[in-house]
Amino acid sequence: MRNRLLPILAAAATLAGSSPTLAQLSTGWKQHDMKRPLPPIVEPGEGKLPVPPPSDAIILFDGKSLDAWRSGDGGPAKWSVRDGAMEPVDGGGYAYSAQGFEDCQLHIEWAAPVPPKGKSQNRGNSGVFLQSQFEVQVLDSFDNVTYADGQAASIYGQYPPLANVSRKPGEWQSYDILFRAPQYKDDGTLLEPARMTVMHNGVFVQDNVKLLGPTSWMQHHPYTKRTGKIPIGLQDHGNPVRFRNIWVRELPSRTIEQPKDSYDPVVVKLSEPQINGLIGKYHREGGGTYEVLLKEGKLFFTLGGPLMEMIPHSATEFGLRYTAGLLEFKADEAGKAQSLRFEMGGSLSKGTRESP
Repeated sequence: MRNRLLPILAAAATLAGSSPTLAQLSTGWKQHDMKRPLPPIVEPGEGKLPVPPPSDAIILFDGKSLDAWRSGDGGPAKWSVRDGAMEPVDGGGYAYSAQGFEDCQLHIEWAAPVPPKGKSQNRGNSGVFLQSQFEVQVLDSFDNVTYADGQAASIYGQYPPLANVSRKPGEWQSYDILFRAPQYKDDGTLLEPARMTVMHNGVFVQDNVKLLGPTSWMQHHPYTKRTGKIPIGLQDHGNPVRFRNIWVRELPSRTIEQPKDSYDPVVVKLSEPQINGLIGKYHREGGGTYEVLLKEGKLFFTLGGPLMEMIPHSATEFGLRYTAGLLEFKADEAGKAQSLRFEMGGSLSKGTRESP
């Protein structure tokens, strides 16, 4: 990686203007510190590649065409396609997805050059940039020592991977990246940092980490408000790293959808005789026992497990406080419930009152 904060801004036409900035967050380690502990080396299992995309995936590269990619100036990507893979050429520069993304799942497969040349950061170096700002490092890290926050599957300059699961040069490897874009307040200050979870060759190596800011070489860039769908970038670092089978799934908003209707549209107050007429145990058809009990002035329903608070819609019909269930009782002439019906999750069960 060598992000000079990317010549990407021309490609990311949806970026908003700059706004108030803060110092980048810190891990406590200096960037690229060779004293930082290296992750353990773990041999990955023999996963079958390429991984077929799911039905809702957006295909960015299928091994045939660069139509979904652009160069930094917005023109066609200046990379080559060979044997089902795309790779940079001399002077080609970065490749950017023509389509932008925010929250997404990205799958990408890559292979380091053969024979290997150079060492440390000069061996099989490239990078995958989410929103053209946040890099998952691509590097030939098989038998190649470099600084911990710069090896394969690191969040470059910030977080080493939890394990080094790199395959040999020339062997295909995979990244599966779950990305959550940063969120900003109306005044442009940071509300929530970007987050990443990464699987490298099927092994969990980044655990929903909070990114400290845009990634970069030897620099700490703070967050500035850049919103909208921003392209994914692939780095040209002068090494012929090959990429294939690139697809993306857009993730839904993190805003929790609320129901349009009131949760419990009718709530009535029961008299003491009505409450007492419900309390007791009910034999459940098929086995087991239901029970209605009174606790701290509230009615609860249970099947020997958690207590579920009953919400009275009438003297005989009840919803439940936190569960989408419906209870209906039938009472005798004295107002004492003799049976019940319980509907929940599409299932119906019945119970009859047990003798005292």
